Amino acid sequence: MGTGKRGLIAVAVTVVCAVTVLAAPGTAFASPAPTPTPTPSAVSTPLANQDLEAVREKLDKLYREAAVATDAYNAAEEKAQSQSAQLVELARTIVRSKERLAELKERAGAAARAQYRSGGLPDEAHLVLSDDPQEFLDGAGRVLQGQRATKGLIAEMTQTQQDLEQYAKDASAQWKKLESGRKAKAAAKKKIEKRIAAAEELESQLEEDEKKRLAELEKQAALKAQTAWLDSGVLDEIGDKATAQGRKAVEYATAQLGKPYEWGAEGPNTYDCSGLTSQAWASAGSSIPRTSQQQWQQLTRVGVEDMRPGDLIIYFDDASHVALYVGDGAIIHAPRPGRTVTLAGAGSMPILGVVRPDA
Repeated sequence: MGTGKRGLIAVAVTVVCAVTVLAAPGTAFASPAPTPTPTPSAVSTPLANQDLEAVREKLDKLYREAAVATDAYNAAEEKAQSQSAQLVELARTIVRSKERLAELKERAGAAARAQYRSGGLPDEAHLVLSDDPQEFLDGAGRVLQGQRATKGLIAEMTQTQQDLEQYAKDASAQWKKLESGRKAKAAAKKKIEKRIAAAEELESQLEEDEKKRLAELEKQAALKAQTAWLDSGVLDEIGDKATAQGRKAVEYATAQLGKPYEWGAEGPNTYDCSGLTSQAWASAGSSIPRTSQQQWQQLTRVGVEDMRPGDLIIYFDDASHVALYVGDGAIIHAPRPGRTVTLAGAGSMPILGVVRPDA
């Protein structure tokens, strides 16, 4: 391994040590001695397990931050689609209103021209000049109806003009929201890419043997958490009877095993965590929120001891991850970049709670 290849790893490993030293009272600092040039044997010394554990924690942090940003990106994308649809509908409404206003103005102009052609004589003069008083009275009745119709026409025209102005204001406001959402989505995308790039750079500095040992540490951490969860006796109370919809959701998720994780993806070839769960339930005939945080906020919550196959388990305090419970203490989920949709222990990560799409 060449000189400087440990850059990010050194940062990940020494930050805690540096903080500890700085926090110690009465610590004296001498002038730094020149850094000796590392020998090839020193540079290639394998990382100790405690150092790899620090790397694992750093990677977990980076990928979790990417997951939070992914939720923000997905929410912004969903909102943008809704806002775009509303904007299109407003545009159509504006066009229809303009056409209606033009029609009303034409009718009002026709009424004004008809009144002009009648000479504008008072009713008494028309009565005196008429050879048939009854015909005049009939005509007068029609004129009265026409006047009422004209008033109604003017009122409708006024209301249409007001509506048109309001639609224009609504469209302008909607456009501003759309633009704000676009910026939020771009910011989330930038954060996702930055965190994933940092994680990949950190992993790239590991030797093959270190990568294998890191993977083993990850498995051990997950197994330890799962064992503690099972030892709590939680499975003694959890049932394995799913609803018809729950079974369909589980069948869908099972069919996706082995497909790659991709942030922002909803299948059919790649998924992120909430893309998998939302599509699993869509296949079962239920439309649920797109992101793990929305799923946590909007779906019915149930106790862990009451969960059943098909329910969604939300993980971490910020609801940044979600998985589909499939029974027997197991989940199917899309873990993170570089991984595939997989089967895992339901207690292998900190559980925030459980939600039920078909409550």
